[in-house]
Amino acid sequence: MLQIEIDNGSGFCFGVTTAIKKAEEELRNGAPLYCLGDIVHNGMEVERLHEQGLVTVNHQQLQQLHNAKVLLRAHGEPPSTYEIARSNNIEIIDATCPVVLQLQRRIKRQYETSLSSLQSPTSSPQIVIFGKNGHAEVLGLVGQTEGHAVVVENLNDVRKLDFSRDIYLYSQTTKSLDEFHQIIEFIQEHISPSATFRSFDTICRQVANRMPAIAAFARRHDLVLFVSGRKSSNGRVLFNHCLANNPNSHHIEGPGEIDIAWLQGVSTVGICGATSTPKWLMEQCRDYILTRTAP
Repeated sequence: MLQIEIDNGSGFCFGVTTAIKKAEEELRNGAPLYCLGDIVHNGMEVERLHEQGLVTVNHQQLQQLHNAKVLLRAHGEPPSTYEIARSNNIEIIDATCPVVLQLQRRIKRQYETSLSSLQSPTSSPQIVIFGKNGHAEVLGLVGQTEGHAVVVENLNDVRKLDFSRDIYLYSQTTKSLDEFHQIIEFIQEHISPSATFRSFDTICRQVANRMPAIAAFARRHDLVLFVSGRKSSNGRVLFNHCLANNPNSHHIEGPGEIDIAWLQGVSTVGICGATSTPKWLMEQCRDYILTRTAP
């Protein structure tokens, strides 16, 4: 008989859970509520909240809004977003994840310290962020430095740094700890003896701890279905970790992408997901399989 296990460690992280709860509370009050960007990188959860009345807007649309209520998702926003809100009499419902908020403050303090000592962004230490260019969280972090932070996605980007200048390295909260350590080692090997290098491990431990857990989960199943939106940065990292530990892993966004042929010769199926994957969606995938394999 086919056995299906949903990973207890998968699903919304604290920051996403808090943002969704805040949205649901506001929507129950009946007043119009806007969200700046998709509240979570999962299309089905976004659609569920849209049906309750949540309206997603982009930054250009935000500038046209006045006298409205806008929720800021867990990813965080740059200072310019708050300035627009003040100018347009927009009430902010701030659901920025506390881990992201703390990181923003650290980067802002470092940038201000660098400016006060050297008075010039071009001669000050390089503030480097290991993250995905264009990602909402990264845009918020770069915004703390008035756009002067350097974003590196991989070792090829790191090679372009100026190793004769001081480097202060931070990380997007949902990046791979292993990749972060590789970047640290590379900079340590190439930094000039006259320059200072400091790294700050700013990866969320709730996310980082999922890596070994999801590896063990993937290894104990014949087939792994990893459920997450393809926009999810965290989802890509975790899925690749699943794949490395179980080649019979498939990245799907929902039950409609499940190919029943994958189940041939399979005794156990593991269903897991990203920090942006709702539990109800993983349960739908389980139920889809059960209804199509029932005798």
